[in-house]
Amino acid sequence: MEAVVALLLVLLRVSHGFKTYCDGRQDGAQCYGPLGGTVDIQLIDSTSEMPRYQLSKNTLKILDVRKNKVISNTIGDRYTLFLSNGTFRVNNLSRNDSGKYTLQTFNLDGTSSGEQTLQLFIQAPVSSVLLVSECLSQGERRVSCSSERANNPQYSWTLDGRTLTDAELLSGNHESNIITLKQHVSGNLVCSVRNNVSNVFKEERISTCGYIYINCTSVNGTQILRWVYKANNTLCTQPKQTSVGKKKETAISDEPWYIRNLPLIGGVLSVLVIFLVVGVAVICAWRKKQNSKPTKKEEEDDQEVFGDVRFVKRPANQAEKKAEVEYGQVKSAKRPRKPEPAFTDTVYANVHKVK
Repeated sequence: MEAVVALLLVLLRVSHGFKTYCDGRQDGAQCYGPLGGTVDIQLIDSTSEMPRYQLSKNTLKILDVRKNKVISNTIGDRYTLFLSNGTFRVNNLSRNDSGKYTLQTFNLDGTSSGEQTLQLFIQAPVSSVLLVSECLSQGERRVSCSSERANNPQYSWTLDGRTLTDAELLSGNHESNIITLKQHVSGNLVCSVRNNVSNVFKEERISTCGYIYINCTSVNGTQILRWVYKANNTLCTQPKQTSVGKKKETAISDEPWYIRNLPLIGGVLSVLVIFLVVGVAVICAWRKKQNSKPTKKEEEDDQEVFGDVRFVKRPANQAEKKAEVEYGQVKSAKRPRKPEPAFTDTVYANVHKVK
């Protein structure tokens, strides 16, 4: 029988323990089973195509199948052969189950048609993960990750869902079980521990150890560049605090107050200029409105005069032959003057102003 080259491990957690799957159809396949758990090994594609086959562990024959029927089984209830798909299952795995397994196939006449082997390894799964962190003297944080009883554990680290970078690691790497983080690193740290039969992780929210990176000039003029504990920082009278990497601390410089407050001063001046422009515009509009109003004299000139005129006859000898008009103060709207009538009588007028 010609087998396809493949080795597939599927790690599953079940209620009673761990369970793995292995494709053992290729000669020389390596399979892994969890200690105390279950492993399923697919031996052949279809049992119906095999007139007879035998499975042996090392030199001990454990299964003999003829015409799709189990003739002998020397390994008890822990072993099961699924004839429908050619899968061999072993439950409650122990260290003694490790070893070399050989599958022999035969023709109808009993002659050998092929032979293939696989190696089964039993490993203790990762049961739990212990994560321990501590702050060092200069604000670094050392974190260790460990697992009990796991065989051949492999470690990996992530921070906020991504792999740790060299800019965040002071020592170790993302596959070490002990790492040292730089002073500015914080976030959700996850340690994953895995082997060929299991995968377990532990996470912890970490913060900085309270250190800041100062970059300033001391009172005696010495340039200071170092990490210091923030609560006890007395090295600089006006320290300029920064940090390493992408994260920056708030900077306090030695510049004059008017340089540090340039944005505030600029904002105040901008507000004053706006108020000044608005005030000038309001004054100009008010003056324009006042200039457009008519003066009192112009209003009076626009008034029309209506008179109540009475004629009183006098003897001709009491007056000259011209009419005298007694009137009050009369104003007209710049109309052409008409010639006075040549009455010999005196005219009395009651003048009414009408606007």
